[in-house]
Amino acid sequence: MSSRRIFLKSVGTVTSAALVASSLSERTRAEEDPNLKGRVKQSVVFWCFNARGDKWSIDKTCEVAKGLGCPSVELAGPETWDTIKKHGLVCAIAPNGMPGAPFMRGFNNTQFHAEIIERTGKTIDACADAKFPSVIAFVGYKWTNPDDPKSAAITQDDAFANCVKGLKELARHAEKKGVTVCVEHLNTRDSSDPMKGHPGYQGDDLDFVSSVLRKVGSPRIKLLFDIYHVQLMHGDLIRRIEQNKDVIGHVHTAGVPGRGELDENQEVNYPAVMKKLIDIGYTGYVGQEFIPTRDPLAGLKQAVKLCDV
Repeated sequence: MSSRRIFLKSVGTVTSAALVASSLSERTRAEEDPNLKGRVKQSVVFWCFNARGDKWSIDKTCEVAKGLGCPSVELAGPETWDTIKKHGLVCAIAPNGMPGAPFMRGFNNTQFHAEIIERTGKTIDACADAKFPSVIAFVGYKWTNPDDPKSAAITQDDAFANCVKGLKELARHAEKKGVTVCVEHLNTRDSSDPMKGHPGYQGDDLDFVSSVLRKVGSPRIKLLFDIYHVQLMHGDLIRRIEQNKDVIGHVHTAGVPGRGELDENQEVNYPAVMKKLIDIGYTGYVGQEFIPTRDPLAGLKQAVKLCDV
């Protein structure tokens, strides 16, 4: 009888230990890889973690992305793509190859069409070869000389017509290569930092940008729906996702209003927004594009967890 009690006690101890070990193992996995559901394909935007603060290398960014369960590191130039592929990742959206601040010289201004189409076309070719899905594009600043706010302004009607014309030309090449061009809507309200807002950008109205894309009418010309920029300019995020579900090709995040972490100090209900993206059948990537204000790894872990719904 005593032997039986000893046996049962030892079995209970072993079982309890196994359960504890299993629980610890699950918790460790969750801490190392918060993107457990994986219904939202998340991407790490390279410039946010390379340009400021700790200045992560492309290797480190890829290692972090992979460790967090993010299948992509994006907005990284072709010179980084061998490293991205080495880590088994993709570049979900590529820069368009325009020098300087690429959002200043866009399709609204015909004097830049030839250069934009040539440079973006080469990036489309490179993306097709690398089997990467998309490349970014911009409307551009509203002045005929983007560097001079005192130069003549481009009218909204002209901007619309110019964007449609240029994007239709680019669409033919994008369709042939199977690469999507995503035009980004940006906010003009925040003038505190050149990467937090873009006063003068002519594509600051979401309806304007979406109307351009619908007029182009190509499955390879889509919208980059940046949650941060849309919230600053319009709000009403869930309804706007529904209204634009036919043209959304890529998504970006950041905390509002400061473009910092996706934490308790910002106003967007990110889990609800991610659930809406799932509800509309969005299967593209969501790029984490916040500017770190504290430990970048801790902030990125928090953001990835929050968006894993």
